[in-house]
Amino acid sequence: MSNDNYNDGWEPVTRLGKKVQEGDIDSMEQALNSGLPLKEAKVVDQLLPGLDDEVLDINMVQRMTDSGRRVKFRCVVAIGNRDGYVGYAEGRDDQVGAAIQKAIDIAKLNIIDVPRGSGSWEDRSTKPHSLTHKTSGKAGSVEVELIPAPLGLGLAASETVRHVLELAGVEDAWTKSYGNTRTTVNLAKATFNALQNASQSRGARTRGQTEGAGGIEQ
Repeated sequence: MSNDNYNDGWEPVTRLGKKVQEGDIDSMEQALNSGLPLKEAKVVDQLLPGLDDEVLDINMVQRMTDSGRRVKFRCVVAIGNRDGYVGYAEGRDDQVGAAIQKAIDIAKLNIIDVPRGSGSWEDRSTKPHSLTHKTSGKAGSVEVELIPAPLGLGLAASETVRHVLELAGVEDAWTKSYGNTRTTVNLAKATFNALQNASQSRGARTRGQTEGAGGIEQ
């Protein structure tokens, strides 16, 4: 049955998009678990309206071509609803604004459902304020470890890592980072990869469960 809330002029071109527009899929969780590829940013707009975004880095990239030196801007962006969903991407364009928008649209296609809970052995909270278990991710020379922490600790993390975790809705966590952490793009990507590994882990709890298995290595 068609859902009038989705009839805003959008013409989906994928099976997933059509199911969302018709109301067969009405949540991001259903979309990610459908087995259908997410190839339209508009799907995320419909299912997770009002996402926050954070520009983590803007860098000018120069390349020599047959016609001379060509300059583009590379923008690193993270998006999230601060309640379990987060995405990350890089975008390039001749203009900063266009590069940011490209990164946001790509980040929507990369969105993941982060398993949150209270995975610290020190914690008995029933609130999904932290991670369900320890996880790690790598990007380039950088590796980031995310460790569940008890309620009220906050985020013991650098600014870049903290931005990504906040957008994911993680309120309390210890973090460790190794390698050339001054490279913002690799630090942000490693953090996202750690969350993605947690999402894909067979030990990860399903969304809505609040007690995790602390200390599980990835």
